[in-house]
Amino acid sequence: MHLSRPIFNPGWYPVTPDECRRQIEEFNRDFTVPAGLADLKGGLVPHAGWVYSGRVAAHTWKALSDRSSPGTVILFGAVHYSGVHRNAAYPGGSWETPFGPIAVDEELARKLEQALGPLLVADEEAHEQEHSLEVHVPFVKALFPQARILPIAVPPSAAAAPLGRKIGELARGEAVIAVGSTDLTHYGRRYAFAPKGSGPAAHEWMRKNDELLLSLVQELKAEEIQDEVEAHQNACGPGAIAAALAFARAQGKKSATVLEHTTSFDVAPDREFTMAVGYAGVVF
Repeated sequence: MHLSRPIFNPGWYPVTPDECRRQIEEFNRDFTVPAGLADLKGGLVPHAGWVYSGRVAAHTWKALSDRSSPGTVILFGAVHYSGVHRNAAYPGGSWETPFGPIAVDEELARKLEQALGPLLVADEEAHEQEHSLEVHVPFVKALFPQARILPIAVPPSAAAAPLGRKIGELARGEAVIAVGSTDLTHYGRRYAFAPKGSGPAAHEWMRKNDELLLSLVQELKAEEIQDEVEAHQNACGPGAIAAALAFARAQGKKSATVLEHTTSFDVAPDREFTMAVGYAGVVF
């Protein structure tokens, strides 16, 4: 029996329903979904605390809610904790949100586990304290109130792109979208990565470092993501990215659209740039 996964990270987003809904509405108040987007199959969203990346995430979820009608949202998550070495699905039950529980698609979880064999295991523990998907479940509940979710933790490995591709093939014709969760470059001494020091030139370099990755994302080059991230340290969820892009290709998509790209320094600037994390919202 799978119980409801509780809220583990209340400091990352509002946990009262009124405040959470107010925050989502505030994020999206002046946002207009770009013309030309149609029949979206998913995207990529950042997963920092809402005070930093919530606006970018909200705009991406808004675009998806305007241009898709999923019965299930597959969530490919970054892995920040040791011990998760295989693609791991949350097998059933529900996840708590400020708006009440959201059901896990147990039927789809079983179908994928049976079809994918060693590519996907059922493992609740892989999700126990991870924030990379938890911060997005309130958006799903608010904007897709009837949808179910299937959270999948995707560590960085050669198995990420095949996972996304096969899920995309199995989901053809189904009311399913897939969204990957990742932040981009983590710059600064706090992250042991400050190759250009501090100041405006360093911030611009950081943005261009993000853009190296985003150029591959736009072309759905799932199989090149891992090597890019290893070379330039420009994402914390390369497995989630690769799985989402491969899913998109299997769903017939040819390219992705970057809705927004910013950094935590842009959102909350200090007197001098010394550190920041990059965020992008992407749809396909």
